[in-house]
Amino acid sequence: MYAMVARHLTPPFRMVCLTDDATGIRPEVECHALPDIGCPHPERTMGKWRKQILWDHTVPGLEPGQPALFIDLDSVIVGSLDDYFTYGDPQDVILARNWARPMARLGQTSVFRFPVGGNPQVLEGFRADPQGVADRHGFEQHWVTHAVKGGIKLWPEAWTCHFRLHCLPKFPLRYFMTARIPRGVRIVTFPGGPNPDDVQDGRWNKMVPAHRSRWEHLKATFSGERVDKSRWRHLQRYVLPVPWIERQWRD
Repeated sequence: MYAMVARHLTPPFRMVCLTDDATGIRPEVECHALPDIGCPHPERTMGKWRKQILWDHTVPGLEPGQPALFIDLDSVIVGSLDDYFTYGDPQDVILARNWARPMARLGQTSVFRFPVGGNPQVLEGFRADPQGVADRHGFEQHWVTHAVKGGIKLWPEAWTCHFRLHCLPKFPLRYFMTARIPRGVRIVTFPGGPNPDDVQDGRWNKMVPAHRSRWEHLKATFSGERVDKSRWRHLQRYVLPVPWIERQWRD
């Protein structure tokens, strides 16, 4: 991530990582202990609720009142990041669009900018009723969309895309065509999988040890070697090796 940002961001920058294990992280990255979320983690929910700690009054390593850009680690940066820091007002909260529900004005937190400490009510509201918030909203990004004061804003459509929805050819064309980068995209995100390291090698997930030919994948539909329990989803979950990920996702 640091190397991708360094290649695609013009001004000087600091990268801050909140983690419970800093082993092997390059020295340019400022590592801080991952704070406790301050309440029980919701059960029966897929949301990444640990991200809520970013909405506290203070965040380790970040300056209160200043805008910070968050990027999920399973993202591939393919274009300039400069505009992510200048777009809109510095006090805006700007999210990617939730592409799975394009008709709803919902944010997606794979890539978002926020003023540090500017919306503590997001975390406070979650801490007051973590299970209730999770039950009502399902995903932490839906709660953020709801709880930010004055409402969220969205990045321009072309900047941030979803690999599975925007890069991967439709089924069955993905059996014959490799994934592409749409025009104008700067960051490719991978919410809900597959992951960059897998599709780089032409597999959907680590249930497959290596890239399979089209015929091998089709045969696995009727064996115990499917990438998904559902035969229909298995048929759809095929990807040819994606060479542009290796070119970008490197030191």
